[in-house]
Amino acid sequence: MSTTVHKAPGRGWSVARVRNRLVWWVMAVIIGIGALLWVYPFVWMVSASLKDQLEVFGSGLSLLPKTPVWENYARAWTDAGFGQYLLNTVIVTVCTVVLVVVRCAMAGYVIARYRFTGRKTVMVVLIATLFVPTGYTIIPVVEISQRLGLLNSLSGMVIALSGAAHVASILLYMGYFRGVPKELEEAAVIDGAGFLSVFFRVMLPLAMPVTATVTLLTFLATWNAFFLPLVFTFSRPDLRTLSVGMLAFVGENSVDWSGMAAAAVISLLPVVILFVLLQRYFVEGMAGAVKS
Repeated sequence: MSTTVHKAPGRGWSVARVRNRLVWWVMAVIIGIGALLWVYPFVWMVSASLKDQLEVFGSGLSLLPKTPVWENYARAWTDAGFGQYLLNTVIVTVCTVVLVVVRCAMAGYVIARYRFTGRKTVMVVLIATLFVPTGYTIIPVVEISQRLGLLNSLSGMVIALSGAAHVASILLYMGYFRGVPKELEEAAVIDGAGFLSVFFRVMLPLAMPVTATVTLLTFLATWNAFFLPLVFTFSRPDLRTLSVGMLAFVGENSVDWSGMAAAAVISLLPVVILFVLLQRYFVEGMAGAVKS
């Protein structure tokens, strides 16, 4: 007498599906916990900006202030001069971003599309500058700026910040332009376009994702720059940027933590807004440059 064993239909598929779903939920929980740990310091800072000086550390890990103290923002904006610091930071950052985008885009375009004597040497020098600490360049930068009469001015700060190598930005543009078909340039040249016309009218508009990436990276670096703006504003406190202006809350015997938290929130809001607006282009620019 023979016995036939029948397998339950779909049993193996259902087990695999349950296993996959379990792995997905475990990963989701781990990522969620990591996201909470990453966001918590920012949330705590926002909470601290609405507390008084004693409640900042007296409330422990509690994020809800007993009574929101909105005067902290007024004190940071007016008494500490963060209104002027914000204006200075916007001027310096916007000018620096424009100069860096144009310069790095043109440098990446030339290196990627043209063959010239010394091209490999230029690449080696650019990559070598990645290993040079900022502290080694601050002395010659300040010395040159002082001799040119640019030391205590926003224009000098812009030139100093935008005059760095910005090798990562150049490499991003170079990788993107290398993958652009040459037929586009040839068609523009046949129509009578020169080098600048081809670059500004054809190539640069095509590199919009990379431009958004470089804009965001440069914006973050310039907005948060501390060492160079500090040196350039030693004798001109009215030219301080937001990062340097944080020193206004540090006294000889005490620190105004609630005011500093409010000032930090003010300084971070433009960065968060810009990242939200450009995050899609940022990902596309990084992926496109790496793929190329």
